[in-house]
Amino acid sequence: MSWVHELARPDIVALRPYEHASWEPSLERLHANELPWRPAEDNSRAGLNRYPEPQPRALIERLAQLYCVAPAAVLAGRGSDEAIDLLTRAFCRAGRDAVLVCPPTFGMYSVCARIQGAEVVQAPLLAASGFALDEAAILERCTAGVKLIFLCSPNNPTGNLLDEGVIARIARRLAGRALVVIDEAYIEFAGQPGLARLVAELPNLAILRTFSKAYGLAGARCGALLADPEIIALLRKIIPPYAIPQPTLEAVLDRLTPAALARSRAQLAVLRAERERLLTALPRLPGVVRVWPTAANFVLVELEDAGAGLMRGRDARLLLRDARAYPGLERALRITVGTPEQNSRLLEAWS
Repeated sequence: MSWVHELARPDIVALRPYEHASWEPSLERLHANELPWRPAEDNSRAGLNRYPEPQPRALIERLAQLYCVAPAAVLAGRGSDEAIDLLTRAFCRAGRDAVLVCPPTFGMYSVCARIQGAEVVQAPLLAASGFALDEAAILERCTAGVKLIFLCSPNNPTGNLLDEGVIARIARRLAGRALVVIDEAYIEFAGQPGLARLVAELPNLAILRTFSKAYGLAGARCGALLADPEIIALLRKIIPPYAIPQPTLEAVLDRLTPAALARSRAQLAVLRAERERLLTALPRLPGVVRVWPTAANFVLVELEDAGAGLMRGRDARLLLRDARAYPGLERALRITVGTPEQNSRLLEAWS
């Protein structure tokens, strides 16, 4: 038995997946109980009266090319959230298994674990070291019941990149025992390629990527899991058969044309420059206690009065994220880097 099957839930390994209608676009479809006419308002290329292709081949191949992995190592889903949920359901038995998280971090890891009935084990980031990973604590707390370790890099809400060497060491130490999942939702803003290149070398390393952030498609809901082909094959058993809606498929493929990618690179350059402007200007404002370094598209700020900062943002017609519920961030707000005009409005409101 493979290490993936030993680690995964036995009932998922044995599961016979739903058999969706076959995909043969050269033939006319009288096998899926669809309406034969397109709606008059339908301006999609393929027709919304037809079910979309399960795990669309064109999308999977394009994502494999984008992230430099094999097509068999790619699963497309509705944002990173769906992949987090699928991983938790596939590997964690309710009341028996656990996931490990490193707070303060993205809340969906714990939410998905608790929905599944899995325990949540914590190894907090080291705030005094710039929210670095506590490698010793992670390894110590990764007991036999811990099946998944979720690490976010750049981390949300702190914005810092996690040390690649530490991540690789953790993955090697836990080979065959646990899956190390790296959430790289914000990696494009860091100007680095990410860790997808290590997936073939470290089969218990999985990467989450998304089109919600740098590609501006949050409303389209599309993301990707990059992992060992055995993991991808297992998750394909439980992902809904038509996970990628046709409008989403077309939007993502259009966003990955050379011209669209060039526009994206230009937008990222503007955003990075605006991020640096905020990092320079915010510490000089009254009431700002601390501004943390960031490699993401947001800035974490500690204020003397975070509530007043929120209200002054609202007065300037700007919504900011209240981060005070995170442990150790009791006076912090998270600010998404906006347009130059929006950023100037915020700085003026806080002056």
